[in-house]
Amino acid sequence: MTPLFVRTKISLHVQVFQIQNMKNQVQLVTYVDRLTGGDLKDLKALMDGPFKGLFAGVHLLPFFHPIDGTDAGFDPIDHNSVDPRLGTWGDIKSLSQSVDIMADLIVNHVSSESAQFKDYLKKGDQSAYAGMFLTLDKVFPDGVTEQELLQVYRPRPGLPFTIKALEDGSKRIFWTTFTAQQMDINIKGPQGEAYLKNILRSFRTQGIKMIRMDAVGYAVKTPGTSCFMTAESYKFIAELSNFARSLGIEVLVEVHSHYKRQIEIAERVDLVYDFALPPLILQAIYEGTSKNLKKWFEISPRNAITVLDTHDGIGVMDVGRVGQDPGLITDQEVMALVDKIHKKSGGQSKLATGAAASNLDLYQVNCTYYDALGRNDQHYLMARLIQFFAPGIPQVYYAGLLAAENDMALLEHTQIGRNINRPHYNLEKVAEALKKPIVQDLIRLIRFRNQNPAFQGNFTMKCDNDRTLTMRWDNNTHRTQLDLDFQISQYLLSWGNRESMEKVENKMPDIQV
Repeated sequence: MTPLFVRTKISLHVQVFQIQNMKNQVQLVTYVDRLTGGDLKDLKALMDGPFKGLFAGVHLLPFFHPIDGTDAGFDPIDHNSVDPRLGTWGDIKSLSQSVDIMADLIVNHVSSESAQFKDYLKKGDQSAYAGMFLTLDKVFPDGVTEQELLQVYRPRPGLPFTIKALEDGSKRIFWTTFTAQQMDINIKGPQGEAYLKNILRSFRTQGIKMIRMDAVGYAVKTPGTSCFMTAESYKFIAELSNFARSLGIEVLVEVHSHYKRQIEIAERVDLVYDFALPPLILQAIYEGTSKNLKKWFEISPRNAITVLDTHDGIGVMDVGRVGQDPGLITDQEVMALVDKIHKKSGGQSKLATGAAASNLDLYQVNCTYYDALGRNDQHYLMARLIQFFAPGIPQVYYAGLLAAENDMALLEHTQIGRNINRPHYNLEKVAEALKKPIVQDLIRLIRFRNQNPAFQGNFTMKCDNDRTLTMRWDNNTHRTQLDLDFQISQYLLSWGNRESMEKVENKMPDIQV
């Protein structure tokens, strides 16, 4: 391997963010049924069997009743019950004995089929839930101008309202930020507050140690603003987080936004996602330059959950310009990045993104990360190495763990763009996928990340030019280092102590799979 690095220009020193519950080891994020083909008992069998020792925790994507609503479980009819097709709360508690569990607290909305909303439609203002649902007049009691409506930020086309008729024949204009079946909650009212706190109490009882606040950026509506991550939003997040912490539950806030906003949010919460990392890694590998990736590591939040792929796709707004605020990369670079994903995936991602395939989100490219890298095993392993060396706690999506390819059959069958990256496995298919060399290499990397004590220490980054990047972790005498050259797609992985360092080039350490 050609010598790559003269360590001069940049040296960043940070301390790992100290948190109470989440271990600084690799976490899994998965649907129960789409990974196992079955239920929570099958997932526990995976965690206690083939996945034993791989993951310190698992983020269970919505397992509430029902898992197959209009938004794949993110529109719960009953947020306090497990979908019986997956099992019971007893199964959740049993799984928590094997791994720490993170669950979604869907803050912004509830299904129009929920008992609460149906009761309101039937009884109107006499319903016990009359104040739980947000109507237009609750935010704009004195009326609203066209300009005020246009100022409201929304991740999906159109205005965030749906007209629904009550049983007495009267009609109301409800806030529906996402779909017409997802009724926004009036989180400022006593019913909305009680609803959310009741879910958190239930989570605590069932052994859930962490929550992801889903769609929380949209929950507070303030007239005269964008109604997205306003000063009141921060206050609400702080109050709800404090309540969760009083129950011993840690909070991860999920917000797709401008990178400066993410940094601001990170200063006020336990954990945030590093959503800028996935597109920046793709760009570095595509273009053979570490320039923008290094720029991000200089300022990125350290109390982060790092990801490459998620159930929602590959985000691009997190690195781009928002309004007059420049992004981490230019508009032209964003367009080039999206075009490259489409080319690398053989045009498949284009069929599932943007105006295609009933897409709801404006800022995601729908594609597996493996396909976004043209199914190139070397590039895929490099991407995972960077993720695992980046400051934060790595989270691996089930499709990424198994190096899944785009599920074109599921996309064609459902005509839902995001399903291209939400494949269905069963235990037999998982066993088969685990035999793939790239999956075995990734598992070795996961074990390396979990077992190496250097990752519990301090991160430094050193570099000399825009083709290379060196990432290092030191913890007392323990050290591990990753040297990358993006122009020739090679890396050198080193680990050990100050006196003795083992090294491998372009492969994984020989750790038993």
